Order: sequence, then structure tokens, then C-alpha cells
Amino acid sequence: MTWVETFLEKLQNAKTLDQIQDLVTHLRDGLGVEHAVYHITGTTGREYGALTYDREWVNTYISNRQFLVDPVVREAFRRTGPINWRELDWSPPASRRLLGEAAAAGVGKQGYSIPIRGIGGQLALFSVSSFDSDATWDRFNEAHLNNLILIGHAIHQRATQIMGDDLLPQAPSLTPRERDVLTLLSLGVSRAQAAERLAISQHTLRDYLDAAREKLGAQNTIHAVATAMARGLLMP
Repeated sequence: MTWVETFLEKLQNAKTLDQIQDLVTHLRDGLGVEHAVYHITGTTGREYGALTYDREWVNTYISNRQFLVDPVVREAFRRTGPINWRELDWSPPASRRLLGEAAAAGVGKQGYSIPIRGIGGQLALFSVSSFDSDATWDRFNEAHLNNLILIGHAIHQRATQIMGDDLLPQAPSLTPRERDVLTLLSLGVSRAQAAERLAISQHTLRDYLDAAREKLGAQNTIHAVATAMARGLLMP
């Protein structure tokens, strides 16, 4: 039995989320990478992560809403295939700052993330990261990427089975204009600029934004944008 088959068998036998966490930690150690991370965001506000990151870094990332400027997260909403961190645009100042802070927290500068989509606008990411050189990381990817895709989807399937389908209801339906407004704001565009691009008044834009916030149960604009991103509701 290969190591992948052994891992998948243990995963299928997992009964709790804590057991999945243990398996992800063992996977990191077995692969010899810096970190292995699985994270799912549902549509009820409940999240689950099996990760090996430093908890202080995770709390900082969330509290500072760095997912809004994280190129990995942005790219995950645009495609379904594996994401090589090295190929992303890290040139914006906020993204460069995030990369430096992540490296300082031990995340690693190399990484691959696998977007996984499910029902109700659900999005999950399975990632591995390392401080390897480009050449070493390329060899790692050649040896393991296909298995990582399989493992990521298997972890997602088992985690959602344990969490229960009742935690993942259908996402609210936003109108095309509401999605346009939130998409532009997620890209850092001001309200005035967004209104100009959409050829509408700022008053009309505010009406769309208020309607979207109410549908999403969001407390403010940042919360609305973050919630819409997490639920896969924004335009690519």
C-alpha cells in the first residue's frame, strides 16, 4: 500500500475534526514541508481549519482581514486548478507586506494551493508551503502535486461529512449589480470610482450596497465584501 493509500484509508476512518487535524500534521511531517493547511468557509459563518500555522499568525491574518489582499485567495475565486504562489502578482504594496509578514511567521515563501468548491457557495483551500529553493520546490511539485490534489479533495469530503450538510445551506442570491459593486470594492476601488465605472450615481451604488449587506447579514461594507468572497459570490 502506498503512502497516499494509507493516508486516504486513515482519513476515511476519521470520526472527528480533531482526527483530521492530526492527519494533516502527520502529512506535513511526512512530506517534509513547512506547513500543510486545509481551510473551509461555509455559508453560515462557521469555519473549520486543519492547519499547522502558528496560531498567533492565523489570528493576526484574520483580525487584519489580510484575505482581502492575499493573492492566493483572490486567485482561488478565479479558477479551480492548483495555484503556484510563485506565479502570482505580489507587486502591490499590501501583498508584498503580507508576503514578508507570512515569511517572518514561518509560513514559507513557496507554496501550492488547491481550490475546492462545494455546494452553497462553499470554498475550501488545501495548501502546502516551504522555504525551499525554486529548483527544489519544482522537484517537489513534480513528485507530489497530483497526489496533493487528490488528498485535498478527500480531506474536504471527509471534513464536510463530519461537519454535516446542515452547516452548508444555499448562499443568498445577489443581483448582478450588487455583485458588481462588491467586486469593485473588493479590489480596493473607492465608492466614487466604483459608481463612475458602473455609470451610476453614488446614491444608487449605496442602495445596491445596502441591499447586498442585508442579504449577507453583514454589519458593514468590509464584512459584506469578506462574506461575499468567502461564499464565492464575487465576479472573477
